[in-house]
Amino acid sequence: MSEPLTLLRNDEIALGPLRRDLLETYQAWMSDLAVTRTLAIPNMPMTAEAESQWLDGALTITGDAIFTIYRRDTWQPIGNGGLHSIDHFHRVADFGIVIGARDAWNLGFGTSATGLILAYGFDVLGLENIMLEVYATNPGAIRAYEKAGFKRIGVRRSAFTLGRERTDIVYMDAVADDFPPSGLQALLVDGPPRG
Repeated sequence: MSEPLTLLRNDEIALGPLRRDLLETYQAWMSDLAVTRTLAIPNMPMTAEAESQWLDGALTITGDAIFTIYRRDTWQPIGNGGLHSIDHFHRVADFGIVIGARDAWNLGFGTSATGLILAYGFDVLGLENIMLEVYATNPGAIRAYEKAGFKRIGVRRSAFTLGRERTDIVYMDAVADDFPPSGLQALLVDGPPRG
């Protein structure tokens, strides 16, 4: 696959804009029960029309910054992630991510993308606090979020039903003061390297 347009990158992953030509890929991820079981969406088949409607909204909502996540070694799109409900006055946002490509699971891409999105939120958007919710039945995601710098701030007990089981919702946040400025901050302040 050729290199797509990307805005941010590190050694493992790159983040680019959502793409209409990836609609079928996004739809396939959202029709995979193994993927959607960890998301706050109904576990139902995703029609092309419904996914197109989501994409139309995501492309035009001004309070969200949602990216397509790519593996840098193959340029395969592997998921989406970003910041939702961005409030520039209070400098807060909600974080969400999905690694939809199963062959990209458990390889550190989620942690890597999370770190890059946090750097974008803190150093580019000037946010102070980024929060997320994760189900207690998803310990791998909790470990990845903690590795990226999120901290647990609370639990809402038995607040979600997954099939026949009740589970807790774990609340986590990241605060700008806990993160040193990234290379994105230097790029904004100093500009690109010359030479």
